[in-house]
Amino acid sequence: MKSVDLIGIGMTKFGKRPDKTGRDLLAEAMQEAIMSVDKGIDPKKDIKALFVGYFTPTLYEHQAHYGPLSTEWLGLTGIPAFRTESACASGSAALATGYFAVASGIYDLVMVAGVEKMTTLDTPGVTDALSVAADNVFELPTGITFPGLFALMAQEYFEKYGGNWEDLQAVTLKNHYNGSLNPKAQFQAKISDIAQKIAIKKNVTFKDEMDFLKSKYNPMVAYPLRLFDCSPISDGASVAFLASEEISSRFTDKPLRIKGIGISTDTIALSGRADLTTSEACVNASSAAYEMAGITPDDVDIAELHDCFTINEVILSESLGFFKKGEGLKAAMEGRTALSGDKPINTDGGLKSKGHPVGATGIAMVHEIWKQLRGEAGKRQVKGNPKIGLTCNVGGSTASSMVFIFERSEK
Repeated sequence: MKSVDLIGIGMTKFGKRPDKTGRDLLAEAMQEAIMSVDKGIDPKKDIKALFVGYFTPTLYEHQAHYGPLSTEWLGLTGIPAFRTESACASGSAALATGYFAVASGIYDLVMVAGVEKMTTLDTPGVTDALSVAADNVFELPTGITFPGLFALMAQEYFEKYGGNWEDLQAVTLKNHYNGSLNPKAQFQAKISDIAQKIAIKKNVTFKDEMDFLKSKYNPMVAYPLRLFDCSPISDGASVAFLASEEISSRFTDKPLRIKGIGISTDTIALSGRADLTTSEACVNASSAAYEMAGITPDDVDIAELHDCFTINEVILSESLGFFKKGEGLKAAMEGRTALSGDKPINTDGGLKSKGHPVGATGIAMVHEIWKQLRGEAGKRQVKGNPKIGLTCNVGGSTASSMVFIFERSEK
């Protein structure tokens, strides 16, 4: 097996992009990825294969066959191209497939991408599209949706380990603060900024951020989760280039080495799980990734976790071994996961503030790791010269989990 390096990466701004199709978003992200390659890259000459993560293009754009469609639009017609799908982890599925292709020696340089064009549908339409990642026999007939499934996880967590919704807002506040520092984020605003804007528009007064979060302007979605506990509907794309160690120095002297990879699954339906407060898929995937990388959770300097709902960041932080069971919420409240904490999590704002165009998320997580490990994250740059970064991207209610570990490499 060959070692695999990340040599360049780019992403679009996330949010509502009514002027762009999915293929347009891919082209935009690809242009930034090309510009990020320190020594330059010739896509037509250098890229040998393309893997595109897109969860439900048939529902959002009435478009299948996204592999060759992408090569045509990106000027790469003729190379092998495939669409990968693993619900909200579709981008990571593309990353994993690209990694396997290079590590096996079949290709020496590939492009991996993720995209989702969600705003073509209204909220009920998006809810229906996302629901196909749940169990259509044992879950959906009850009328439950993903906010309801993660709300059940939150209820069990509070019952089992203590804490409450107010405590959980430490994640909301942190991720919106981080997002306010990220020009790519859908919500580039702290909760206090959003509260102030609504106060002016509605002629109301809030005592503080928590007073706003408890107000009718943060309505209940599925008890105990409210609107600002949920990631938004987003459009966006992300693109990365992977190369074998043997040739990566032709493109950059500062690649990120993929040191570890782990992939695992769990039951799709929550009814099949003994404990809703642990992601067994994440536990198994991270265990494999740590073993491959030869590290422990303590060695991870920075992490991007799948906070589709605020409670999931807490659950994943424990399932990854960053904190003991029942202590992830306390760690967030104590500021340990903040930019200045000992285990910074979701420094780009996470899905909660950055946005969650489903297929793009996995590689967008890697985009933040690239920025942080290379010292290019600007106002949100973590101090201490971070060297090892981790991403944990999940699909559905964590029925699939993909963990990648990256290490800064100097050549």
